[in-house]
Amino acid sequence: MKRILEKLFLSGLAVIFTAAMFAIAAQPAVAESAASLARGGKLYDKWFKVIEADKPKATHKAWPASNTKKKGNVTWRCKSCHGWDGLGKDGAYAGGSYKTGIKGVNAYWGADPAKIVAIVKDGTHGLAGKMEDEDFQDLALFVSKGMVDMRKYIDYASKSPKAGDKARGADYFNTICAGCHREDGARPKDMGKTLGKQMSNPWEVMHKIMNGHPGAPMPALRALANKEQIAMDIMAHVKTLPKKR
Repeated sequence: MKRILEKLFLSGLAVIFTAAMFAIAAQPAVAESAASLARGGKLYDKWFKVIEADKPKATHKAWPASNTKKKGNVTWRCKSCHGWDGLGKDGAYAGGSYKTGIKGVNAYWGADPAKIVAIVKDGTHGLAGKMEDEDFQDLALFVSKGMVDMRKYIDYASKSPKAGDKARGADYFNTICAGCHREDGARPKDMGKTLGKQMSNPWEVMHKIMNGHPGAPMPALRALANKEQIAMDIMAHVKTLPKKR
């Protein structure tokens, strides 16, 4: 009887150990996926900053002549043509200084990343040879799997989060964000606007909460559960912050 119990005990330990090993082995894959998506989001924002390449000087050849407000390196950023929300002419960039009439990338949400890589390397986009394979893969993965439909989370008319809890957002902000941005959202100094004023562009704010900021140690909250709700909560709080320093 004693030997039977010992065998059962050892068998149980073996099952627990095996399950633990599977759990530990699975964690890097999940973390790597979230990290790749976040990095892809930063590449979509400003790829040349992420890979520490020289800023493009000439205006992108695909930038429409109808838009004379933007020129030079800003026209090479994916978000400049397709919008932070990925909807292009049908989204937040339907008007304003980034109006281009260019369609979004939403048609490629869920698409094979290899197909997206081929597109960004084509003659229109002209990125072939400008990034490494890993960069193209992360960018394509973000477009395919990492973008969120911001219409679900942001009211486009009021530029406000649809369901943000500002009290809960204050807790998130003051424990995660305030170390760099200060509790009033006025830092860092090289940030052109205070965070309160940045909420005039909630699509950019949501993108950077989820993915971080290129070339800065800003944490990406993409790996957190309920990340979209957390982003809305933080934005609801940020809307209450001062618009001037």
